[in-house]
Amino acid sequence: MAAATPMLEFFGVSKRFGGLDALSGIDLRVMPGQICSVIGPNGAGKTTLFNLASCLLKPTGGRVVFNGEDITGSAAHDLSRRGIARTFQNLAVFKHETVVDNILTGMHARMGTGILGAALFWGPARNAEIKAREAAEEIVEFLEIETIRDLPVGTLSYGLQKRVELGRALAMQPRLLLLDEMVSGMNQEETEDISRFILDIREQRKVTVMMIEHEMGIVMDISDHVCVLNFGRKIADGAPDAVSADPAVIAAYLGQDVGAAA
Repeated sequence: MAAATPMLEFFGVSKRFGGLDALSGIDLRVMPGQICSVIGPNGAGKTTLFNLASCLLKPTGGRVVFNGEDITGSAAHDLSRRGIARTFQNLAVFKHETVVDNILTGMHARMGTGILGAALFWGPARNAEIKAREAAEEIVEFLEIETIRDLPVGTLSYGLQKRVELGRALAMQPRLLLLDEMVSGMNQEETEDISRFILDIREQRKVTVMMIEHEMGIVMDISDHVCVLNFGRKIADGAPDAVSADPAVIAAYLGQDVGAAA
């Protein structure tokens, strides 16, 4: 049987900002169905790597390949149609809109009814709107936010706003979901909820997940694969247990109390 095609691949990817090498020669493969975490100290290049994967930046060198297709230098707005969705470290929700309306915004790239059809709101446009609202309600139920569905997002707690942002990303029907520090600033209960949702997204919705995360508990508990960056270079890459025991990782990031961190 042929080996599965990687969902996302970085081939010798580098990124330079002026005289600063933010990334140097990064090779990484994310396989279908994996939860792959990218970890490392502040300034290690993690967000730069995500910005290259989501085509917000172009690499100085190397290639980025999604599902066998070279996407290096592609337009960022095309990625949703290809099956890539992303959340950001800083909240990017519409605070004055309701939870449901925020989730619906994630579906616009998939509706494809055209300007005239949307303006007249008949036939295909009306059917697309009905299907979009049904899908939004399914996501609301999946993320267990039924009781706040009609509330303005700006009135919600930080943890619930992050959940809404996750719902909007899911509304794009991704094959690959990029999560940038999803549990940053959350309490223990909120972190456990997000961990459960990420596992369910992989198992129930068949979405591959790549995430940047500082919370080592969630990294070691739910990741299939961990990549460690330090000063723009990959210093470890593999299963969570092997990575957490790597002396280079301990020295660069995890500190000496690896057992407690894991």
